Amino acid sequence: MKIKHLLIGSAMILGLATSAQARELTLGTQDNEATPVYKGAAEFAQKLKEVSGGEFTVKLFPSATLGDFKAMVQQVQAGELDMVITGYPDMSYTIPELKLIGAPYVVSDYQQLKEIISGPWGQKMAGKFNEKGMQVLDVWYYGTRQTTANKPVNSIDDMKGLRLRTPNVPFLIAYAEAVGATPAPVAFPEVYLALQTNQVDAQENPLTTIDAMKFYEVQSSVALTNHFVASSSVMIGKELWDSLSDQEKDWVNAAIAAGGKLNNELIQKGEAELLDAFKAKGLTVTEPDLAPFRAAMQSYYDTLEEEFGKGAIAEVTAE
Repeated sequence: MKIKHLLIGSAMILGLATSAQARELTLGTQDNEATPVYKGAAEFAQKLKEVSGGEFTVKLFPSATLGDFKAMVQQVQAGELDMVITGYPDMSYTIPELKLIGAPYVVSDYQQLKEIISGPWGQKMAGKFNEKGMQVLDVWYYGTRQTTANKPVNSIDDMKGLRLRTPNVPFLIAYAEAVGATPAPVAFPEVYLALQTNQVDAQENPLTTIDAMKFYEVQSSVALTNHFVASSSVMIGKELWDSLSDQEKDWVNAAIAAGGKLNNELIQKGEAELLDAFKAKGLTVTEPDLAPFRAAMQSYYDTLEEEFGKGAIAEVTAE
């Protein structure tokens, strides 16, 4: 009987020790529950719990409930939030060189983006993220940004005078200015209302975001401007990352890969299907000649090379 009691007591102690080791990671994103990014994050949370045997769980904070991406990045740097998902080049506000990869039409597709990030230039940027207290775990596809408006955009001339909502990031503001529109930075959660009330005439986002945020309800056309290959960087605090064991890092990386796979599949499937869906909803879909759009960006490229040195853009895309 005493042995049985000892065994039960040992099991209880072991159970308490295991429970005490369980760690809840917190992850914030501006994206809402309808988006592939959120679904990828949820898949990451589920997979991490599974591969870690319950030692790690994840609490998600979607829809900018913790603030915009800059606020969440600051929280991660301060150790108040464990992880954040936000645009990779959007981090140019703290790592200026990222403006180079964010410059419209520099990157042609997601595959090229992944190759750049895993190559010499991307590894140099990884070191700069570390200096800012961040560890980039992965970069997920967010879709290729297109332009919606309250009128058809058949050519670059139709962009002139449009009040175009952009995020408050330099390269997308530069896109608006270069093509003749007036950039109007509006917080992401407020874009629908801004379009609905004609505060702005147009906006630019990936097709899946246009769908998830229901921008098609307050815009009449979609122009395939293909001006920017958007991505979501999944980041964790560097101090936290360094504190994890190799096994724990393997768990996190495996779970991130699972989340990224789902996110990428949903976005690629959505991009293939959404144009027909938008047409069915009554939107006009146009494919303007993009040569004038690319040519219009040259002055911005020149400005970047004045800042970062001649050949800086070529260095980004060099293999």
